[in-house]
Amino acid sequence: MNSNGKLKIISGNSNLSLAKGISKRVGLHIGDKINLVKARVERFSDQEIFVEVFENVRGEDMFIVQSTSNPANDNLMELLIIADALKRSSAKRITAIIPYFGYARQDRRTKARTPISSKLVANLLTESGINRILTLDLHASQIQGFFDIPVDNLYASPLFAIDIRHHFSRDGSLMIVSPDVGGVGRARELAEKINIDLAVVDKRRKAPGEINSMTIIGDVKDKNCILVDDICDTAGTLVKSAELLLEKGAKSVHAYISHGVLSGQATRRISASKLSSMVITDTIEATQEVKKCKKIRIIATAPLLAQAILNITHESSVSSLFSEKSLKPIYEGIYPS
Repeated sequence: MNSNGKLKIISGNSNLSLAKGISKRVGLHIGDKINLVKARVERFSDQEIFVEVFENVRGEDMFIVQSTSNPANDNLMELLIIADALKRSSAKRITAIIPYFGYARQDRRTKARTPISSKLVANLLTESGINRILTLDLHASQIQGFFDIPVDNLYASPLFAIDIRHHFSRDGSLMIVSPDVGGVGRARELAEKINIDLAVVDKRRKAPGEINSMTIIGDVKDKNCILVDDICDTAGTLVKSAELLLEKGAKSVHAYISHGVLSGQATRRISASKLSSMVITDTIEATQEVKKCKKIRIIATAPLLAQAILNITHESSVSSLFSEKSLKPIYEGIYPS
């Protein structure tokens, strides 16, 4: 590795393509080639995880790129063990880049005798030797308070705003829609960025994963609707929301999702749905099925995360990346004027 003497990037197995994209972007910014730190992250026959770092990291500013997506437990353990290996190798500072933060949906007790698993994960990460966390679109912003170390939570909304302006620039009938009441804040933020109206799908559940009824709050007639959410898992709510919006007179329905978990039959469900298109980011490594789905388009987060790494290294503002204006130069080649 040709190091600049200030930072090094290492990756687990959860999203190697994103890690390589980040290191390439960092290298372009500093004018020097940056390769991922050479290491092996493997499993013994009993599935215990073993990590060996092949480069000297003493006194280095280390960045670990690892989403804790499916398989969540394996990827989480990889992250913890890599951090421990770096700490015991005398790394100066360890920052975990967790583009998708698993267990974030377990952020509170929903009933008696249930855990707050995201708090437990926060404790594990802190005790492993990690000094700082960088993530994207936490499911619940209060999770930042579960940590006793700095947490920078970036947002996909300015990136979505750039993408929507690029692909829907001539559409005067757009409307942002939140697929549930809990996501209104996220949807409103995007609606305000691009100065368009907001509607909400109010759903009532009989039980987890089982929707009883859905109602639209707002007039969507003759609108091209954009559903906005942080996570798409089974895609059941998203598909039903699209059907309801079209029943209420919407001309078309598109979706912008920060994290495409897309478990089980989700991709097939989207392909067969009335959604016109769906945009996800690459925080989770896309399967071949997702890549082949004609309705799904993936946008890159490497430019955003690379700039955040540089800002952390240079002790400059990470919150400056919250605005669409600050991201435009970073994505200039991807979204030409």
